[in-house]
This record gives sequence, C-alpha cells and structure tokens, in this order.
Amino acid sequence: MAATAQAPNATLAPRGSATELRELPLPRLSQLAAELGVDVDDHKTHPSLVAAVYDRRNLINMLDREALLDILRWARRPISANASREQLAVEAVDVKSMRFTGLSHRGLMVLARLRGCPAITDNLTVEQVTRRLKSQEGFFARIGRKRRALVGKLVAKVIGLGDSVTSDPRTSPAGKDPASPLADDDLSRPFHHEIEEQGVVAGLTNRVKRSADLYINQKLDEIEQRIDRKLDEIDRRLGEWRDKEIANRIRILKITLWASMIVAGVSLLYSYVRVYLWQYFS
Repeated sequence: MAATAQAPNATLAPRGSATELRELPLPRLSQLAAELGVDVDDHKTHPSLVAAVYDRRNLINMLDREALLDILRWARRPISANASREQLAVEAVDVKSMRFTGLSHRGLMVLARLRGCPAITDNLTVEQVTRRLKSQEGFFARIGRKRRALVGKLVAKVIGLGDSVTSDPRTSPAGKDPASPLADDDLSRPFHHEIEEQGVVAGLTNRVKRSADLYINQKLDEIEQRIDRKLDEIDRRLGEWRDKEIANRIRILKITLWASMIVAGVSLLYSYVRVYLWQYFS
C-alpha cells in the first residue's frame, strides 16, 4: 500500500509526571495502560495503575529507538519515521506475533522487555530470549494461536493464496525510499501467518485492504505515467511551435533588414542624382 503513516493515538496526549497521571479518570488511565502494555487486571486500584503506567513510561524512555523501529519493520507496521518513542512502543506492544524470524537481536531484546519477560539482559542469545518469550505465552493463548494457524491454512487454500509470496516492488527493500525507513507493509507474508496473529476476520480484512491499496497504487502509477507522457508530448509540441515562431521572427527580421537596405540604397542614389547630376544638366 502506497506509502500511509498512522496518526498518533489520541490517548497518548497526557504526558509528564505521576501527578498528571493521577488526575486522569480511571477509564482513560486504563486505556492508556493497556496501550502501553500494562496488564490492567494486575492493578486493581487507581494508585497502583498510576505507578505501573509511570514505570512503563520510564522503561519506554530508556528503550533504543532504532530497536523499536526494527520491531515495526519486522512486523510490517506502517508508522511515521519521526514518531515519538512512546508511539513506536505502543505499536510494538500491539505486535502479537510469536514468529521471531528476521527480527534483529536488539529488536528482540526490546520486544521481550515490552512483553514483560523477567531478567532480560544484553548477554542473552537470540535463542534464550525466544525461549523465554514462548514460555511466557499462556497455554490457552498457545492453543488459540495454533487453532488460528490451522484455520488460516484452510482459508488460504480455499481462496487460493496458499503460501504464495507476492510483493510490491515499491515496498521491497530495494525499492523503499531511504528517507522513509518505514514504508507500508506489503503482501509478502504467508496469509495464514496473518490469520494466526490477528484472527480470520481481521486477517481477511487487512489482506483485502492491502490488496486494494496495492491495486490503487498500481493504477495511480499508470495514471501518473500517462500524464507524464502527455506532458512530454505537450512539451515537444510547444518546443516545435516555439522553434517555428523563432524561425518566422528571424525571417521577418531578415526581410525587414533587406527592405531597409534597399530603401537606404534608393535614398542614396536619389540624393546622388539630385546633388550631382541635376546640377550638371541644369
């Protein structure tokens, strides 16, 4: 989907100290806590939730921004490259995938911290962090994910997608705009992976939306190419008309110059006849 960045979430507006958080009503504070990855069920009272949100914001402020960008690139989440660290963290928290292939080591470490894995240190290997992330997943959550993956494979076979990989060259690594490190996600992921992470309805909706965006982008590119061809043709015709006009003006100048020279010659001859020959004959 042609290059589209998500707008900052409205609930991210309140920022600052714990005093400002305490002034928020409980529903707003609970919504903010859920977006930041805080388990609201573990904090029943308002002061406890305020402390949890404040601690989570302190944690986010210490996270590596480039690692957060790695997570969003890996998850194919479109977001503005100049988004704040908290906005990036909110998007990273929303990533539910348990397939960590392709995620950088620093991105995996930050993702583990956002998901609340205990005792995450920089000296852990990718395999160790991956095992801790998978062991943290609950039994029913794992069963639900496996069920969605099975349903996703069946749906993919029914609609003819299977494990085919199709991508838009504009969003491939070679075609991304270097000034925009987070271009829109493409269609290169297997379809059943999307259903496994988001469910059948959300997976189908997102795939249809991205397919429609890709189709619209292709048509817009075709229209742009046609407009460019028309503009080139108009420019060429204008150039031809300009050259003809310049040639006509030069021809008129030549005729004017020759006419002036002829008139000057006739005037000179008349003056000579009048001055010399007229006196001779008179």
